Amino acid sequence: MGDRWPEVVREVLCEDKAVLADLPCYPEPAFAAEQVQQAGADKEKGAGADGRVLGAGEKRKAEDGEPGRDLKKAKLETKALKAKRPGFTDDRYNETSYYIENGLRKVYPYYFTFTTFTKGRWVGERILDVFAREFRAHPAEEYERCIRAGTLTVNYEKVDVDYRLKHNDLLANVVHRHEVPVTSEPITIVHMDEDVVVVNKPASIPVHPCGRYRHNTVVFILAKEYNLRNLRTIHRLDRLTSGLLLFGRTPKKARAMEHQIRNRQVVKEYVCRVEGDFPSEVIECEQPIEVVSYKIGVCKVSPRGKHCTTTFQKLGFNGKTSVISCKPHTGRMHQIRVHLQYLGYPVVNDPLYNHTVFGPEKGRGGNIGKTDEELIRDLINIHNAENWLGMDGDSELSMFKRTDLDEAKGCSAGDEEADVGSREPSPCDEAGDGADSPSVPASVPVPAPAPTPPALPPSMPVRPPAGSKVTVATQTGQEAPDLTFNPDKLTWDEHCYECKVRYRDPKPKDLVMYLHAWKYKGPGWSYETELPDWARVDWVEQDE
Repeated sequence: MGDRWPEVVREVLCEDKAVLADLPCYPEPAFAAEQVQQAGADKEKGAGADGRVLGAGEKRKAEDGEPGRDLKKAKLETKALKAKRPGFTDDRYNETSYYIENGLRKVYPYYFTFTTFTKGRWVGERILDVFAREFRAHPAEEYERCIRAGTLTVNYEKVDVDYRLKHNDLLANVVHRHEVPVTSEPITIVHMDEDVVVVNKPASIPVHPCGRYRHNTVVFILAKEYNLRNLRTIHRLDRLTSGLLLFGRTPKKARAMEHQIRNRQVVKEYVCRVEGDFPSEVIECEQPIEVVSYKIGVCKVSPRGKHCTTTFQKLGFNGKTSVISCKPHTGRMHQIRVHLQYLGYPVVNDPLYNHTVFGPEKGRGGNIGKTDEELIRDLINIHNAENWLGMDGDSELSMFKRTDLDEAKGCSAGDEEADVGSREPSPCDEAGDGADSPSVPASVPVPAPAPTPPALPPSMPVRPPAGSKVTVATQTGQEAPDLTFNPDKLTWDEHCYECKVRYRDPKPKDLVMYLHAWKYKGPGWSYETELPDWARVDWVEQDE
């Protein structure tokens, strides 16, 4: 029980941070900024229930009072109760299955329950008012239907639409979940022994569950198709970044390698393709990087930022773009991408840092020409029009994501190992941030087809039908994806918006960013992947 207990607690506590609605819901920038500032102010000053700032003596009295003791007791009891819930078991993996179509890995829709505790600012408000105001993905009428139908519950019990939320109420919402497709390119094993698993991650696949991705993630695919379960993530890569990804097979090994990364004992080398003819000499960029917003996951070079260093060296030039080697000596969020933007050689297809939202020079030399508030506003406005912001599934745009900045830092690590940790590859990482994908719904909904088979009750997970084909993969505890769409595995929900909308498949260019984690070397170990095609010096991008 010694090692298992932290896993259970971590999974329970983190899973409850998930959103309650499947479709993305973006707050106004001013509200988002106000939310973060207020959370930080309350934390530092110790605001009371009425918003009044408490002094040290008053704070102790409030904490020691009868209501405080009752609340603490209730929280402990609830955590103990929730810790008894099933952990990361086969039930999670068997919620649904994959199929391959048009070069994409797709997930059959399935039912899923999002949970979260009531936030302090919601206490005393009607449940319907809270959902109508803070979760604008659906109209109030839809939330009223869910409450009356019992699929949106409080403490797993049906309540009236006029129910007023209390401290520590556990909200749960059953949704018919549709995931975003990713590339069907396989995850390849670079090295595996009793302590570690090292893989070459294809671009477009998130490392762990976040936002619109759950089964279409590295940890789920490794568990379902390679029978590699209970892996500990040691570091992370952006969804669009490909390359080396290291997992620990034991907590001890994961902590040891995490310690090596934190203490900068690991030499990391990336390769990328940038715009223009990069200088021939070795370039060392030591510009400090500041996080502009943890909520939307964007950084910039700033004197107020943290020290970081990246060494760049050109490997070749094809007449339009350059292939360069990148060696980050620190692990700041989006470090390589931000430093390249500052130098004026952004990654060719970087959807964020190679954009005029950073000014006509795209942020070269730190010349953005607008305040942080204006940048955040413009980023969100452009995202709403182009659907690209937060596409790593790491942005903080959801109301039900962690609002504490320290937690947000841990959730927003980019292509470098910012705030690395031995994270469980389980729904503890279920962020539910509503991150969009390049799949954009067509403007005209398609008529609803006849349900085949009839939709399962919301409480039942989607299961493969009896008599499914048996393969070598299934006999060895692995699950191979269907090579074509199987209509017998499709579920239809008459109340699900996404069931009624036809989505366009993402194009190949939407699934890759020309940044690849190439080589990692630590004390007594080193790993390296093959280079992607675009990293060849003479490679030229083909017109679509």
